[in-house]
Amino acid sequence: MRRVLYLARHGETSWNREGRWQGHTDIELNEVGHGQARALGELLRGRDIARIHSSDLARARQTAEAAAAILGVTELVIDKELRERSFGIFEGLTRSECERRHPELWTSYRADPRRVPPGAESQEALADRMHAAMSRALARRHERDDAAVLVVSHGGSIRALLARVTGEMPPPLENVAVFRVVSTPDGIAEVKLLT
Repeated sequence: MRRVLYLARHGETSWNREGRWQGHTDIELNEVGHGQARALGELLRGRDIARIHSSDLARARQTAEAAAAILGVTELVIDKELRERSFGIFEGLTRSECERRHPELWTSYRADPRRVPPGAESQEALADRMHAAMSRALARRHERDDAAVLVVSHGGSIRALLARVTGEMPPPLENVAVFRVVSTPDGIAEVKLLT
C-alpha cells in the first residue's frame, strides 16, 4: 500500500542560533522556533495528516504539538528513537570550541566523520534506529490507512535516514525543513524537499 510520510526538522533553539551541537541535550524552542512550528502546521494544512510521531526531546515535541494544534491532529506518538544523534563530548560546544578543547578528536572527526568523539553515536547506528522508527510510523494502523503521517525529528537524524533510503546524503537542513516521502510495498518511491 502507498503511504505518504512528511519528515520535518524541529524549529529553532538558542543553541541552533549559537551553532552549538545539541545531540541528546534537551533544549527548548526559542521564540523564532515557536513561530516556525506554527508555520509548519500552516504549510501542512490540507495534506490529510492523521497522526504525528515526534522525538521525545523538547524542541521536536514542541514543534509537533504546535503543528498538531493547527492541523487538528489528536494522535501524537512520542518516540525516543527519533532523537538526534548523540555527539558525546562535543555536545553543548560550537565547532570552534570543539577544535580548541579537543583538537585531536576534532581533527580526526573532520577528516572522517565515522571517527566519532567519545560518547557519540555512530552514523550507522543512527541510521538503523531512524529507519526502524520510520518503519514503525508507517506500519502503525490508523482508521484510514491512506492518511499521511508527520514525523518531527532532527537535522542529523533526518539526513542519516534519507542517506540510508536514497543512497545520497542531503546537505544540512534548515529548521523546519520538510520532506515528503512516498513509501510503497517495493520501497521508497519518492523523496521531495518541500521547504
